[in-house]
Amino acid sequence: MTYINVGDMAKEGELYEGFDEEYDCPILDEDRVIDELEDKMSEGGVIVDYHGCDFFPERWFHIVFVLRTENSFLYDRLESRGYKGKKLQDNLQCEIFQTLYEEAMLSYREEIVHQLPSNTPEDLERNLDQIMQWIEQWMKDNN
Repeated sequence: MTYINVGDMAKEGELYEGFDEEYDCPILDEDRVIDELEDKMSEGGVIVDYHGCDFFPERWFHIVFVLRTENSFLYDRLESRGYKGKKLQDNLQCEIFQTLYEEAMLSYREEIVHQLPSNTPEDLERNLDQIMQWIEQWMKDNN
């Protein structure tokens, strides 16, 4: 399987359409990202890592995992990354209102969207185990 971190890919390929001064971050050019990924995704066996999913074609995915974090953990995590002000508050509200989960549920078949807790290192280990079990089963069922 191939792992692609969309944020890293966008940075390396400068797949941006501008810069958001308010959030102090580049604005992703979603069309260019899709163009960049299309050939890789058609080959299959790709794990795509990104914080949003509504612009990815439904045909690309067999399963979608949405990582969820309690706000007490999320606040500290984002603050340690230098998030502050509106950017910090909007990210916290996004989690409170389940924005990314709702986005995934609206973008893909309900039965392929799964939430996983992402608060502690133990959660990370359990998530990796669960995802690996899913991949192994999927490979048995589809090969």
